[in-house]
Amino acid sequence: MIKDWLQNTTVRRFLILLLFCLVLFSMGSMLHMILLLFLVTYVMNRLQHFITGQLNRLFPINYKVVVILLYLIVIAAIVLGISKYSPRIVDQVIQLTNEIIKFLDTAEGDNYASKIAGYLQSFDIKNYTNNALKYIFALSKGLEFILLVIILSLFFLLQKQEIVKFTSKFKTSKLGWFYKEVAYLGDKFVSSFGKVIEAQLLIAVFNTVLTMLGLWILGYPYLFALTILVFLLSLVPVAGVVISLVPLCLIGYQMGGLQLSIIVIVMIIIIHALETYFLNPKLMAHKTKLPMFYTFIVLILSQHFLGIWGLIIGIPIFVFLLDILDVNKMEKSNEPVRVDSKL
Repeated sequence: MIKDWLQNTTVRRFLILLLFCLVLFSMGSMLHMILLLFLVTYVMNRLQHFITGQLNRLFPINYKVVVILLYLIVIAAIVLGISKYSPRIVDQVIQLTNEIIKFLDTAEGDNYASKIAGYLQSFDIKNYTNNALKYIFALSKGLEFILLVIILSLFFLLQKQEIVKFTSKFKTSKLGWFYKEVAYLGDKFVSSFGKVIEAQLLIAVFNTVLTMLGLWILGYPYLFALTILVFLLSLVPVAGVVISLVPLCLIGYQMGGLQLSIIVIVMIIIIHALETYFLNPKLMAHKTKLPMFYTFIVLILSQHFLGIWGLIIGIPIFVFLLDILDVNKMEKSNEPVRVDSKL
């Protein structure tokens, strides 16, 4: 009975997937390194493919040269950012946090401000801002962690052909059946999870550039800190846009009252509309379009189990599971879905 049950391909694949999940969760803090390693390696590999393809039209070039140049640029950017801009960014983050706390503490004399402050205090906004500062200072101490991820990613991309060749030897081994299922899951993971993450990154860059341009025109302070804030929150689908409005509107209210806050809200709505109707369909056309209800449920559950990482990778993981279940194939059918009127 159990043997027949295990012969089912879907059951076998989900058992292997469950095994991998248990192994990953048993790694504890190393899970952060693995997730970051995958993200860095995937993005750098895609950049390498694009740049190599463009350069090969002009002159032949070895992909390893492109990989080394890309990582040299990344390392130089990190060194420059730490030496020149990190003190400025940390200072602006502290000032921005103090401005938010100051707004919450001195909003009693203003009707609108007191209502907003009361609403924000119900979410314990001070605790979130203090935690944000802790993460900022923790990142400044995590250079060893980031350096290790960059080195491992570099070695993987430089030797990816040798790694694929060596790994393929398991295909004819006694674990050939296991290799076959893992290879299938790996292909699905890269084609769904990886591409959704790539789309989220591109959308985050798009939102950040347009938002910072608008804030610069409006004369906003703390642009370095706000750039990082908007970019990170833009990686969180739907909810990130709403959360980013809180500090932007608070600063706008202190600068120019309710009028400037409304201008900022309208600006964010326009940018989000451009993303939703023009950029998102091109990047996510081949993926399942999730209703907002599903999006929030996935974000809540993934944040509960994975913390901050869950807000970023929760949706890609869910899309990956849908891909394994062939839910995307349902989109090819034009038959309307019937809903029972009794519900």
